[in-house]
Amino acid sequence: QVQLVESGGGLVQPGGALRLSCEASGTSPSITLYEMSWYRQVSGMERELVASAHHRGGFTKYADFVRGRFTISRNLNTVYLQMNSLKPEDTALYYCKANGYIDYDVGYQQTEYWGQGTQVTVSS
Repeated sequence: QVQLVESGGGLVQPGGALRLSCEASGTSPSITLYEMSWYRQVSGMERELVASAHHRGGFTKYADFVRGRFTISRNLNTVYLQMNSLKPEDTALYYCKANGYIDYDVGYQQTEYWGQGTQVTVSS
């Protein structure tokens, strides 16, 4: 079973930087994680997409509110989010998400995996 574990969150001052990491474990040759993404959620608000990367990072997408400040990268089954020039409004619980295909003998199944989240707090 695939599990995602995030790390790297913490408290940082405005203008500072953090790098989040998400490692996928429990993978096998029958599982293809075709996309890995970062989402964030503020208490009481809807979860929103921050950035995503396909396969080995050949294709990336960013939300407008982080473009030019955040960089997503991927190495095998680990995805990173480099966050620079952090703002107080970036404060949120950041989740790692992976979309995958599981190849069974009788067919395949599209599966979605989520990490437990890592807290990022930007405050002076």
